[in-house]
Amino acid sequence: MALQINDGVFSSFTPQFIYDVFLSFRGEDTRYNFTGHLYQALCDKGFNTFIDNDLQRGEEISMKLLKAMELSMISIVVFSENYASSSWCLDELVRILECRNNEQFVLPIFYKVDPSEIRKQKGKFGVALAQHEENLKDSMEKVQRWRTALTKATDLSGLHYKGGVHMLTGQSVI
Repeated sequence: MALQINDGVFSSFTPQFIYDVFLSFRGEDTRYNFTGHLYQALCDKGFNTFIDNDLQRGEEISMKLLKAMELSMISIVVFSENYASSSWCLDELVRILECRNNEQFVLPIFYKVDPSEIRKQKGKFGVALAQHEENLKDSMEKVQRWRTALTKATDLSGLHYKGGVHMLTGQSVI
């Protein structure tokens, strides 16, 4: 909490953002390569970046993770091959897009995936969502929220990484 002085009147307020960047990603796909390097680069440049390295996994997103999302200026969503197979990732995406309605900037990165596969929910994304529908027969609303969030996320301008060469600079990348 900070102290603010307006015209000689003291008031307390909570800053809107605590983190500069929140990273959403499928750990088994990118934690120890792309996202790990991205996290380190952001930190090296002085960005206060949230990554979920030490959070306990459960069926629902923890309150700590929800707060980190809400208190971040930017969310970077790293879409990878198995992103949609994780209900945790899909729940994060829904919440991130809700935060976008509160002026948060959302940047999708398409890591070795084609945005049209996500938008049309084909390939591995289609298979993963069909599996979620099978597993959550009594919660089709939740699966529909995930489908809608995936479509909305691909409507945002993002970055594409196909491996080996950065799509914007043409530079070789690990």
